[in-house]
Amino acid sequence: MNTTIAKQVAQHLLQIGAVHLRPDEPFIWTSGIASPIYCDNRITMTYPEVRSFLADAFVQIIRERFPEVEVIAGTATAGIPHAAWIADRLGLPMIYVRDKAKGHGRQNQIEGRIAAGQKVVVIEDLISTGGSSIKAARAVELEGAEILGVVAIFSYQFNDAERAFAEANYPLYTLSNYTALLEQAKDNGTINAQQEKVLSQWKENPHTFYQEQALKQE
Repeated sequence: MNTTIAKQVAQHLLQIGAVHLRPDEPFIWTSGIASPIYCDNRITMTYPEVRSFLADAFVQIIRERFPEVEVIAGTATAGIPHAAWIADRLGLPMIYVRDKAKGHGRQNQIEGRIAAGQKVVVIEDLISTGGSSIKAARAVELEGAEILGVVAIFSYQFNDAERAFAEANYPLYTLSNYTALLEQAKDNGTINAQQEKVLSQWKENPHTFYQEQALKQE
């Protein structure tokens, strides 16, 4: 990952409010995890300069890492617009992959056409555990295509995700990540040294970090 690009992407995400850092008053994710960070990269769609910067950065990685790519696949729903912009820049076909097959019509899980043997790069907006990206990639493989890798805007850098991608044998590249975000947030004065420490410790144990901190204070 290009560290300069990573910090520039992090700065964009912070400036437009796609990422919020709240180490002293954590968010509660759908999974129940108490988290000091909330990331909603869908907001990038609203900002032409930001989405263009992201698309250019995606294209740079894809050209460097996957020059043989033949199809761009977006994950539904947040990966779809970015996949469209990337496919347009590269002059390539695009498909998108649902979480599961539709319950009506032709009951497609994959929208668009893909042929057996075609080489595919999957576009994702956010990597947490990696489960949804890997599921989408496997759906494409079931159609006989070849997955070259997954490229995403941002990763929390969880150990679980790293293991999952390694086990699935899917190369993963991201435009930015949690480490770059914290560095940029500290440079901006968005967080102080103590808050940075809390944010760093949470990443190493996201499932129980805040529960353990609460027990220590009792």
